[in-house]
Amino acid sequence: MRTIVYFITIILFSWGAHIHAQTPDDDRTLIRKTLSNYIEGTSYRRLDLITKAFHPDAVLILSRKDQPIWKINPETYSSWFARGEAGSHTGRIGEIVNIQIDGHIATAKVEILIPTRKTRFADLFLLKKVDNTWLIISKTADRRVSNTTGKRILFIVSSADKHGSLDQRAGASFGELVEAYDVFKKAGYTVDFISSRGGATPLSYIDTTNPLHKKYLYNADFMDALANTKTAAKLQASDYAAVHYIGGSNAMYQVPEDQMIQKLVMQVYEDHQGIISAVCHGTAGIVHLKKKDGSYLVSGKRISGYPEEYERQDAAYFKAFPFLIGKTIEDRQGRFRYSPRNTPHVEVDGRIVTGQNYLSSAGVAQAIIQQIESVKK
Repeated sequence: MRTIVYFITIILFSWGAHIHAQTPDDDRTLIRKTLSNYIEGTSYRRLDLITKAFHPDAVLILSRKDQPIWKINPETYSSWFARGEAGSHTGRIGEIVNIQIDGHIATAKVEILIPTRKTRFADLFLLKKVDNTWLIISKTADRRVSNTTGKRILFIVSSADKHGSLDQRAGASFGELVEAYDVFKKAGYTVDFISSRGGATPLSYIDTTNPLHKKYLYNADFMDALANTKTAAKLQASDYAAVHYIGGSNAMYQVPEDQMIQKLVMQVYEDHQGIISAVCHGTAGIVHLKKKDGSYLVSGKRISGYPEEYERQDAAYFKAFPFLIGKTIEDRQGRFRYSPRNTPHVEVDGRIVTGQNYLSSAGVAQAIIQQIESVKK
């Protein structure tokens, strides 16, 4: 009897392990690894990684002068990257921008930037799961002139979907996201997203009658990034010229006390001379930040954010706030500044850029770019 029970247990365990291996999250991780092999292989002349990313029978449909359809195999493609020293940088900067999975097949989009040539490639892939390994079975690409700089901005959002222990829902401000994102993208910057828990971030204040909201709500690359935000532990501070805390009332929760986010942000600021920025309730994310000498980041600085005076102070959501932005900044010897309701207000104090409300989002982004560009000159 004991043998039968043991045998059944093994079967159930194996079946459970098989089911777990098929989860979309696991598949997404494996696909990202395959695409990362492609990106690193082509960026650093690593032929072994390029070969690892492709199925041997894959077909690459590219184009060249007077030949719009040009079929080559992975071996030919890999040989192009053998023309220099292995490990040397080719000038390519790769970014995975979209992954869509349907069973054992998937599509993916990778952006390849070559800032020195003002070039952007959009690489589209078809992948198939073969023996529990995701491999590229087809690739095509389009090349365009681009103003891409290679500079990266990190957007920080909260994963909280309600106000503390209340059932009242909360989310990141969609308007603050798209207003700033649009400014950065038009200026040639790459934007990454992290959240306090990773994965899909809750969103609020979406207005589909607003042209900019509509533009990005139906943009598959943008929404895929928000559905798959990263966590601070997986990022390198040296990659970012600036960090930007997004508001929405959920920004009062999880992000301000997240020690991994705090560590990453202060490394960007102190170790790499990056910019710290925030808008509206996103300013809650910077009130606890401390410099290496133990002093608060906001001490002696002009800071803006959403003032508690403009909140509905008798409302349950406001009473659930773990702290008040303006009061906490002033308690820490910061100077909290804001303008009348529904007017933009941006404060720039050294490498700290903050805004009062969603109307300030574009202005904050523009001030960040101005600082970055002034350093380059």
